Amino acid sequence: MENQSVSGKVTLLLRQWRAGDDAVLEELTPLVYSELRMLARSRLANERRAELSPTELVHEAFLRLVRQDQPEWANRAHFYYIAARLMRQILVDFIREAQAQKRGGENAPIPLDGAMEVAAKADPSVLQIHEALNALAELDPRKARVLEMRFFGGLTADEIAQVENMSPVTVTRDVRAATAWLRAWLTAPEQT
Repeated sequence: MENQSVSGKVTLLLRQWRAGDDAVLEELTPLVYSELRMLARSRLANERRAELSPTELVHEAFLRLVRQDQPEWANRAHFYYIAARLMRQILVDFIREAQAQKRGGENAPIPLDGAMEVAAKADPSVLQIHEALNALAELDPRKARVLEMRFFGGLTADEIAQVENMSPVTVTRDVRAATAWLRAWLTAPEQT
């Protein structure tokens, strides 16, 4: 993540953007671009049949971010979480579209960072992870958000705690519990 002074500047610019000052986008974009590109690269790193480049993924996510009427991010960590969530949705949409074009082709496996930890016996695809997170969100929305921020957003426990207004210890517990639930769901979804 960025250093402290850049982080503070990003938060300030995000607040100005949220207040309706679209002119700050010109200053904000170069400050967040490299971090967004790292997020995109990590999302695509294990995609065996990736037809999207990290640049394309970042640009699509950024376009969706800019199109929002009233951005609701509280700070830079929340902004990166929203961006990572958009990247996840873009990947899911991309894979579904590719499968539809292939008339129901196989899921393209895209393990998350630490997927071996999350699903020891499985090689989950983006669609499987997406379905699992949606199922978890029905049971415990907070744990689903925390896990999504950790694995898709790459946020630290302190950053997640700031976004969710909770302690870092609670974040760590939620990540552990959600990871165990996700592992169980990925190995036997019909029994979870």
